[in-house]
Amino acid sequence: MTSVLTPLLWYRRLLGLALMLLLTCVFATSTLAADPEAEIKQAIGGASQETWQDIGSTDDYIDTRADSSYNLINASGETWRQIRNTWVSPGGAIAIVGVLAILIVFYLVVGTKTLDEPRTGRLILRWTALERALHWTLATLFILLALTGLNLLFGKFVFRPLFGDGFWAPMIAGTKFVHNYLGPLFGIVLITMLAKWLTINLPKKHDLTWFKQGGGIVGKAHPPAGFANGGEKGWYWLLASVGLVVVVTGLVMDFPIFGQSRDTMQWMNVIHAVGSLGLMAVALGHIYIGTLGMEGAFDAMKSGYVDETWAKQHHSLWYEEVMNKADTAPQEKAVDDATAKAHRPN
Repeated sequence: MTSVLTPLLWYRRLLGLALMLLLTCVFATSTLAADPEAEIKQAIGGASQETWQDIGSTDDYIDTRADSSYNLINASGETWRQIRNTWVSPGGAIAIVGVLAILIVFYLVVGTKTLDEPRTGRLILRWTALERALHWTLATLFILLALTGLNLLFGKFVFRPLFGDGFWAPMIAGTKFVHNYLGPLFGIVLITMLAKWLTINLPKKHDLTWFKQGGGIVGKAHPPAGFANGGEKGWYWLLASVGLVVVVTGLVMDFPIFGQSRDTMQWMNVIHAVGSLGLMAVALGHIYIGTLGMEGAFDAMKSGYVDETWAKQHHSLWYEEVMNKADTAPQEKAVDDATAKAHRPN
């Protein structure tokens, strides 16, 4: 007997992942705030001030590896570290925790968006098995990359003090391995998905109405929408822009064999982190709407089918197209049968 994951079990797992993100960001932010120079203290060990003054004032300490002309005290490297520790890490943590807090408050106040009318029991195919497999593959890779990325950015402030170097060393090595190898695979799947769903995500005039009404939050009537509504299109184009930037910057860091300078790698790291953290924050909203936020939304990606009531309420224009095709199908079949009969030999 095969077991089926119920929506409630999926909700619990997604909530657990969200709480993991929250706790990691909270602990990391508090640690950075307590001692922002903790990392540099670990990096330079017991070197004295006089030692670093000598390194900075002479040419005897030039790093000659790979024809480098950098002094061992690298001003650009310190600038990168300050940007990452002062702006990127705390800003990303605030964005993720802030969005998660807003969603929790919104759910407690508003609750799940239920259907205005009872379900009819008549189902409409929305996503094929191949499309669902593509979605869940991309979603799984995104979550794994998000968790490993957060561990690379914040984990040393959380897990290393808690469990020590014996645990932290293999953990961060495994994290880096998973993140570096899954990144290119994520890029391939992302490009495939973007190409597959380009036509249904092209902007339409009615998308403006959808945004003006906040997807149905403002006003009584639900705004019209085609197969993809304004919010879904917004998420698509965010992946098509910021997502591809994250993929490209990740590949530049993944393959440092094409003549990239150290400065280039540092800037790629900053851009990659900012884009990734932004996508994580927005993804929390996407996950919320697809699970707890809207009745019937999870059914579409679980079974591929949605109830007629759901389609009519949330994607009215698409529903009308489906119904028109259903109404004309018997007539077309009758015409085809009559034509075939007329040409059939006696």
